Amino acid sequence: MAIHNPDLAKEVLSNKFGHFEKVKFPPLSRLLAAGLAEHEGEKWVKHRRILNPAFHLEKLKELSLMLPALSTSCEELVNRWTRSLGSDGTYELDVFPEFQRLTGDVISRTAFGSNYLEGARVFQLQSEQVERIAGAWKIGIPGYLSLPTKNNRKMHQNNSEIESILHGLIGKRMQAMQEGENTKEDLLSLMLESNMRTSDDNGQFISGMTIKEVTLILYEVLWLYSPAVAFFRKTYKEIKIGGITYPADVLIELPLLLMNHDPDIWEGDVHEFKPERFTNGISQASKNPGAFLPFSWGPRICIAQQFALLEAKMAFCMILQCLEFELAPSYTHAVNNTRLMRPMHGAQIKLRAI
Repeated sequence: MAIHNPDLAKEVLSNKFGHFEKVKFPPLSRLLAAGLAEHEGEKWVKHRRILNPAFHLEKLKELSLMLPALSTSCEELVNRWTRSLGSDGTYELDVFPEFQRLTGDVISRTAFGSNYLEGARVFQLQSEQVERIAGAWKIGIPGYLSLPTKNNRKMHQNNSEIESILHGLIGKRMQAMQEGENTKEDLLSLMLESNMRTSDDNGQFISGMTIKEVTLILYEVLWLYSPAVAFFRKTYKEIKIGGITYPADVLIELPLLLMNHDPDIWEGDVHEFKPERFTNGISQASKNPGAFLPFSWGPRICIAQQFALLEAKMAFCMILQCLEFELAPSYTHAVNNTRLMRPMHGAQIKLRAI
């Protein structure tokens, strides 16, 4: 059942009573890592409580590596593009892989500090896993991922390498923290510190996450750059939504892409590039103040939305100080929404120096 009414979508996403559960694909999750978004019940509550402090906007602004990491990565990007300008002062390129590389570099530097090259390797492997899993998903044969195909063996090798790198990074950082070193320079340290100082609502100490679980959380951070085109839930028990009663085990799809292009919600200019629609804030941009849900809604809203927005704003401000751009003649508008939305034929633009 597809629900594209924003009010009903928020009703589903805001439910705190366990009537809806996230749709899971265990064989795929094992190879792509099930982070915070995959947890349910008390396990989700504990992990969310532990991680929330590390992602508060004030904490991110205090993060000593955030600005230098972004500055370094953006300078390298701008310098590379500037050197590529032709004799006419322009340069045409596909910016989709460029921005993927930029985001991976920023996240790696910010999350892993001086070990960012190891973090970059994890990011690279995760990106490869997404492509390989998307290919395996299309085959749709039960038990296919258990077959010793070349692609399946490579996915398992990638997963083992990712776990090995992250276990090593976490182990070294925890040892440094236990020895009293000042390690509050990156996101990993903030997360581990939050994990070590966790208490419940009554002030009583509760156990943190295992090393394995903290590995899993870092995978979640690596997905910051990838916007979903829809959210999926499944009814856990009989429930009424919008006057209609649904039995248990009904798959509910909340199609964000459809809602964002509904003229009844966003007026008649839904297909136009019109940033000014948000001049008076998100709640005033459409007929429904709750129609904009890029980071989900309710108790399971994306924990890293502040990180993602801060990174995006800073990156574009730095790039636009040196370069301007427009769509290239070779650009073809087509969207590939296999799991994540991305340009099907790339995002070709023409750059020129300011």
